[in-house]
Amino acid sequence: MSIELNRVKKLPKDFIWGGATAAYQVEGATKVDNKGKTMWDDYLKAQGRFAPDPASDFYHLYPEDIALSKKYGLNAIRISISWTRIFPKGYGEPVQAGIDYYHRLFKECIDNGVTPYVSLHHFDSPKTLFDTGDWLNRKNIDYFVDYAKFCFDEFKEVKHWFTINELISLAYSQYIQGNFPPNHHFDVTSAIQAEHNELLAHARVVNLFKDGNYDGKIGLIHVLQPVYPYPNTPENQHAADLSDAFMNAFLLDGTFKGEYTEKTMKLIKEILDANDAKLDIEPGDMDILKQASTRNDYFGLNYYQPSFFAAYNGNSTNHFNGTGEKGTTSFKFKGVGQAVKNPDIPTTDWDWNIYPEGLYDILKRVSAEYPNSKEIFITENGLGLKEELPDNVTDDTIIDDDKRIDFVDQHLAAILKARNEGVNVNGYFIWSLQDQFSWANGYNKRYGLFFVDFATQKRYIKKSALWYKALADTK
Repeated sequence: MSIELNRVKKLPKDFIWGGATAAYQVEGATKVDNKGKTMWDDYLKAQGRFAPDPASDFYHLYPEDIALSKKYGLNAIRISISWTRIFPKGYGEPVQAGIDYYHRLFKECIDNGVTPYVSLHHFDSPKTLFDTGDWLNRKNIDYFVDYAKFCFDEFKEVKHWFTINELISLAYSQYIQGNFPPNHHFDVTSAIQAEHNELLAHARVVNLFKDGNYDGKIGLIHVLQPVYPYPNTPENQHAADLSDAFMNAFLLDGTFKGEYTEKTMKLIKEILDANDAKLDIEPGDMDILKQASTRNDYFGLNYYQPSFFAAYNGNSTNHFNGTGEKGTTSFKFKGVGQAVKNPDIPTTDWDWNIYPEGLYDILKRVSAEYPNSKEIFITENGLGLKEELPDNVTDDTIIDDDKRIDFVDQHLAAILKARNEGVNVNGYFIWSLQDQFSWANGYNKRYGLFFVDFATQKRYIKKSALWYKALADTK
């Protein structure tokens, strides 16, 4: 099959061109080799909708997926370590089988010229720690720091680290939207406290890494969602500003300024007051954030969509679209505003806005307002689709996913436009490498370059993988 390049004709010479995964979403094998439970295991079983086994069985099939990565032009892969494979309770004696697995995995990557970029935490807190408050319990920050130090000392072959993936997604999904355990809805105190405590955990690990003179680089990953008023009125702009403070600015300020700016905190205080909520910042916290703020080597930026906001004066309510039933999402946040549909912007079946200009806008903003972000990688971006194998499938079947190619092409064009205007963005990781288990969506939302038949674990190539390789060959 010949692949025609559309908007983007060529990648920059030293561009990182990768695929992204997350341990719990790909590994399967949740009960082998003394792996401990995460916050998800009992929750998913009780829910009875989705199971994390077999996922993509990456625990056993990683050599096949790394070989596919090499064959289709990827020079990097995002991987996360499952904390409970090494420390089943989050602390205590490490499990050698888990340690050995990750050494084998990293070696396979490196031997194939696919550089591993490794996250320490990707939505999978140990259940033992989750049961004691997860990130709301400051003792768990100590355990996270201990776990990070163990990984830095043990996995010396890894030179690219991320601390925590998508701090806001965890806090928001656990305590605002309520589609991650413990399923709180609009628990604003817990959400903002979790954001702060996650930032503190990240900062402590960065300071540990730098003070320990470890060989390599470190950063964190934020998913950023630019917020636009719709329609553009002063009242709607204020609602957009409030949402932006909660979703983006608070975390960016804490990461790269080491302080919460007066502008950001004025907006956050308005949200807290409207919801009878509070934020506790203990003595010394801001000193730790400030010390770390200049020490991140790079910034992982995940981008999927913007939101469009309008003023709203009622009580909080929401509906999460986890099934792909288009048009069922709703979100109204007391003291903030409501998400609205912009009829000029196309959406996915899961009601996610398709707006590559938002990625350009947020890259320009981060570069201008947060120079301590230094080097930027787009660590996740991609399109979830409902995909099925054709009836006459053969080993050579190519799964047609032109919509995904067009989506990534548009977003990559936005990235390179920002890069040409001076934004230091040097890589792109598609979400996702292969089809995976999705936390709140199960298995029907497919993002991969490679189609996984979950019943047989057979991999099929998608047209997007051919396109990915064609672009890789232009470097």
